[in-house]
Amino acid sequence: MCIILIKHYCQYFRKNLIIQALYQVTVLLILNFRGTSILHLEHERSDHAFKVKNTLIFNTFVLCQIFNELNATNPNEINVWKWVTKNRLFMGIAELTVVLQVVVIFFLGKFTSTVRLSWKLWLVSVVIGIISWPLAIVGKLIPVPERPFGAFVTKKISAENQEVNF
Repeated sequence: MCIILIKHYCQYFRKNLIIQALYQVTVLLILNFRGTSILHLEHERSDHAFKVKNTLIFNTFVLCQIFNELNATNPNEINVWKWVTKNRLFMGIAELTVVLQVVVIFFLGKFTSTVRLSWKLWLVSVVIGIISWPLAIVGKLIPVPERPFGAFVTKKISAENQEVNF
């Protein structure tokens, strides 16, 4: 029974990982290559625009990870807040991560090569991170087959090998 649950959770996490990775890589690459024009930073000094864009990418990446932590807390639940609000340790770690991110962006710019972001850019980062929630819900609604796809492939390959050996 325990092995079946572990396999089910692994299939969910694999599915969530693929969805989140595709989303985050797509968004962060778009910000990296088109961020200056999307954020209307063309009129600023090029070095400052570059730092703002890279700070936004860094901030967005960290916030995506925080929101994804919330998604991954309970693989079978659509409403992750049911469990998260009862787990004080998890909430404390998530809150500490957010506080440290704010400190890094606001006060450690020289050390981390970041600049302060406007409230609009913070809002952009948060919205991009929050989009991972509906994506996780969609992923949870996609049914997980009892037998993983790999089982069909390995069975077919082993059947072909047996035919060759005879």
